[in-house]
Order: sequence, then C-alpha cells, then structure tokens
Amino acid sequence: MTAAHSDSSTSHPSAPEALWRPDPAGFPTARLTRFQSWAAQHHGAPQPDPDDPVASYAALHSWSTAHLATFWSAFADWCDVRFSTPYETVLADATMPGAQWFPGATLNYAEHALRHAEDPARADEPALLHVDETHEPVPLSWRELRAQVASLAHELRRLGVRPGDRVSGYLPNIPQAAVALLATAAVGGVWTSCAPDFGARSVLDRFQQVEPTVLFTVDGYRYGGKEHDRRETVAELRAELPTLRAVVHVPLLETPAPEGALEWAELTSLDVEPEFEQVLFEHPLWVLYSSGTTGLPKAIVQSQGGILLEHLKQLTLHNDMGAGDRFFWFTSTGWMMWNLLVSGLLTGATVVTYDGSPGYPDTAAQWRVVERTGTTIYGTSAAYVMACRKAGAHPGRDLDLSKVKCVATTGSPLPPDGFRWIHDEVSPDMWIASVSGGTDVCSCFAGAVPTLPVYTGELQAPSLAVDLAAWDPHGTPLLDEVGELVVTRPMPSMPVRFWNDPDGSRYHDSYFDVYPGIWRHGDWITLTSRNTVVIHGRSDSTLNRQGVRMGSADIYEAVERLPEIRESLVLGVEQPDGGYWMPLFVHLADGAVLDEVLRDSIKQTLRKNLSPRHVPDEIIEIPAVPHTLTGKRLEVPVKRLLQGTAMEKAVNPGSVDNAELLDFYAQLARDRT
Repeated sequence: MTAAHSDSSTSHPSAPEALWRPDPAGFPTARLTRFQSWAAQHHGAPQPDPDDPVASYAALHSWSTAHLATFWSAFADWCDVRFSTPYETVLADATMPGAQWFPGATLNYAEHALRHAEDPARADEPALLHVDETHEPVPLSWRELRAQVASLAHELRRLGVRPGDRVSGYLPNIPQAAVALLATAAVGGVWTSCAPDFGARSVLDRFQQVEPTVLFTVDGYRYGGKEHDRRETVAELRAELPTLRAVVHVPLLETPAPEGALEWAELTSLDVEPEFEQVLFEHPLWVLYSSGTTGLPKAIVQSQGGILLEHLKQLTLHNDMGAGDRFFWFTSTGWMMWNLLVSGLLTGATVVTYDGSPGYPDTAAQWRVVERTGTTIYGTSAAYVMACRKAGAHPGRDLDLSKVKCVATTGSPLPPDGFRWIHDEVSPDMWIASVSGGTDVCSCFAGAVPTLPVYTGELQAPSLAVDLAAWDPHGTPLLDEVGELVVTRPMPSMPVRFWNDPDGSRYHDSYFDVYPGIWRHGDWITLTSRNTVVIHGRSDSTLNRQGVRMGSADIYEAVERLPEIRESLVLGVEQPDGGYWMPLFVHLADGAVLDEVLRDSIKQTLRKNLSPRHVPDEIIEIPAVPHTLTGKRLEVPVKRLLQGTAMEKAVNPGSVDNAELLDFYAQLARDRT
C-alpha cells in the first residue's frame, strides 16, 4: 500500500523526512478522498488534489471547521444516516457549552450498528471475533448479533426499562458487553460500564451517581493465566445499588447464577424482530467517567446522535474503515476506547474483542491476536509499544502481520522511539497513527489521516470539523510553539451534560473556566506549520522552569530509553516560599541500582536529549508508579500530595491501581516540611 521512508539526519529541522508516505495510487480510493470529491460536487467543499495531498487535506479541514453545519449535514447524507424524523437545522446554537445539534431529528445508534446485518450476503459473516488468552478466535455473525440484541432489548422492555433509564455493565471486553450496550441503546436506555478489575468502591463511585435499573455482571474473569472470582464484589454492588430492578448473570467462569439473578442465555434466546426506539439526536447514549483522581469521577453524558456522527467520521474517514476490515483495539470496558471499538460495527467492519492480559503468555500476546484474527486496523497503547521495544520483541519477523494496514496508539503520546520501533520491527511499510482525544468527547482531536505522511513523534493532522488550536495564557493562537490544547467550535460528541450537575457548573468549570466559551482540554500541544500536531502531556501537571514550559512526556521518553528504568514520574512542585522543586521518581528494572553512575546517566541523557532545564532537582527511587484505573500516570494528585494536601482531598484512592503507593509521597511531603 505504501512507500516507506526513513528519517534523515541531514534534513532541515523544519522539514524532516517522513517516516512513511501513503502510496499515491491509494489516494483516489481512500474514503476520505471519496467523501471530499462528493462534498465538492454537492456542498461546495474544495476539490481533492492528488498532486498535493497535504494541501488537499488542509483545505478540506479548513472548510469543515469554517462551515460546521454544512460539513456535518453533508457527512450525514454521505453516510446515509437514518433520521426517522428530519432535522430542522444542523446547529441551532453554536455556543459552548450548550451547542444544539440537529434539533428535532430522531434516530437510533443501535439501528445503525446493526444495519449491515440486513444484507443477506453479509448476515453470516462475523460481526464480532472474540479472543481470550487461548488466542483462539470465536465468531459471532451479524445474524446472531442482531438476534441477540433483539431478544435482549425485548427482555429489557419487559423488565420495565424505558428511554432514559440507566443500564450498567460490570463486564470485561466480551461479546456480551457489546450486545448489552446495543440492546440498551435500542430501547433508548443509557449505558454505563466498568471493567471487573475495578474494586467495589470504584464501581459504586460511578454507578451510584447514575442509579442504574439493571446490572449485567460476570462471576469473574481470566487474566494472566489465572481466574479472578468477583462474586463477592457483585454481591456488594447489588447491596449498594438500591435502584436495581434486575441483575443479569454472565457465567464467564461457569458458576451458577446467584439467587434472584437472571440468566444471560435465557434473555438472549427469543426469536423476535429488533425494535429500535427513535430518540432525539441529543438523547443520552451512555455515561463515561473521568479518572476520578480527586473526588467522585465526573459522569460524562454523550448523545446518541453526537456519538453516531462523530464515530462514523473518525472510523470511516480518518481510519479508512469499512466492510472487509477487522478492527482490534486492546481496551477494557472502563476506557472510552471500548466504546469506540464497538462503534466499528457502524462501518460494517468486524470488531475483535479481546479479554485477557496484554502481555500473557509473553509481551507479544497482542500481536498474536492481530495475526490470528486477520486484523487490518490495530490499536493499542503507547505504553505497550514501548514495552515491546524494551522486551526486544520482533512481531514483524516472527508473525504474519501482512493484513495490517494501520497500527494506532493512544493513552499517552507515542515517543519517537515508538514510531521507529513499529517502523523497524513491525513493517517499514506501516501507517502509524498516533491519536489524541479524550473520554470527555469520546473521540479524537487529532491523529490518523490515510492520505498524509507520518513524521516521527507527530500526529498526522487535526481531525475534520475539530477547530483545534494551541493558545497562550492570553488566548493568542500559537504556531510551532507549545500552547494549551483548545477547541474553538463545538463538536457533536461533546457532553450534553454531566450527571447530577443540574446547573451545569461542574461541566463549565471542567473545560470553560480558563477561556470563556472555548473548550480547554488540559493538554500541552504544538501545532506545526506543516499542520501536524505534537502532544506534550497534561497542562495541569506541566513543568514550568524559569518561565519555560516543558511536557512530562518528553522526559519520560528520554529517561525510559535507559534499560535500568522501568517507568518514571516527574513533577514540578511549586513551593510556599516561591521556589520550584522538580523531582524525578524512577521505578527500576530488576537488578538495577540507583547509584551515582545511574544518576549521572539519567542527568546526562536529559541534558543531551532535551536541555539542562529538564534535569531534575532530585532523583528518587520508588517501588512503582501509581496510575489511574485506565493506566494514566497519577501526576496531578501526587503533585498535590507533595504540596502538603491531605490524602483525602488530593486523591480518591478507589481511582488508583495501587493506592498503597500513595503513602510514599505523603510521607515524603511530611519529611520535607
């Protein structure tokens, strides 16, 4: 598909050599190009230019942000979105927060996810391919998926679930979770889920906010070659969720249903036709949750219509996905990428669900799933790519990955070494799509574009209809400089509200308190003059030494190249006396010792690869780095602990993968006073 290029050490820094370029022969057939040609003919979009794909995309992006209503109307038409009631206008109010999209229109997300089952030629093809730690794919056909959703939706209605009622899942990434989501959407219910590795308190912090009427739950799960029984946790959830009318038992470990619970098999075996409740465009589809590092997690409500359009755009145009593709993203049901994964069904692709450890029986496990399932579009975390690099994995040499056309990463910025590793060890002819978005919009602000080159360490471009900018503290746009990631015009998938936020104050304060009417996401980014994007890390934990702002991701990328460093955590801590303390915490690899030789090596690495300002004030060994339950380093809460904030105010322990690790930082703060 592609012609690959390696980085050139002699190229000018403002015009680096591309790591990868798409094959020009693929430009006319890319779905992005086909949409642009159609939109140019019918809606005044700029014509695609095969001789200059970079300028062609830049022109389309400019048009999409300048003419939001026209773009989204055109795209909905091109995708044949089924509005059962037509919309009055596309964007009645463009202010943020509170933009009103497609008022009056009705539709159903699940109907669109299942419409490929209506094609007799595809009905027996796999809609889902499920893989566990045996790595043996098990298919669920479009016909079977449609039948199970129809039956379960019928039973949910019989249980009294009505539009707007919440339905919750304590489930791993298994086909039953996708079926339950789609059945909930079919009846107009509001889905919400947590992965079963979440403890009871973390789940209750989420589910108690939304008061679910039905709970789908497993008896346990398998991870790392072991079974993990969750029946006691399920009993606690049932006791602490008084709004439940029904509990549905999914016997993943083949245990009998607890007393009073309904059996999954009985609810999904009826022979009925599906019924799809036609709901308003802004009707809630699901509730996602912020990390919940301080206080209760934010309960983020996103709409049926907004998610439908945004995910169709992201997957169809940006990932170039459609019927014939197989889409695998390693994720859990507690992360927004699971929701995006299920939305692969909207495009007609086969969705690969994987329930198990990312590194069992060894680090290359995910690549074997890719091979066994014939995955064409594979998504994972930057951390997994770097773990494969450190482990010396050679997936391109050892496995048949010839069907893969795109490797995508998110969760944290993919370091330049990660780009090079995929290029060298997976394929030099691989489209590498580092993407960045957020749970808050359940989509991407920037990332994959099938017609653009890939530059090491950079995201290919801002996404269509995302008016992305980097701003300084005064709201001045920056080019080729680090600034706050802002979105200056609304996106359909932005939250319609937060749950239990009646006056909208928490929603407003989360994104709009710094720049009124402008979405501030909380990341540092650089928009380059080549229209690429570099993500530098969270702006609310960004280092600021002598007035120079630095992203933590740059330090992680440099330090973690050292074989002695397993993982690191760097913080910039403002001191009461006006001073600034920048410690670097390091989790050492087995057998490594933090002696003066290693300390000097770390400092020299940072000084040489970044700058003297990046050298920490102190290097401190730690037993491990604390993370949120979705795998992000716990920078801001740890910073608050080091500033003397009490534990109960600095962090919600239930949101942390290992809360005991926090005691170290609390004690360190006490020792320093």
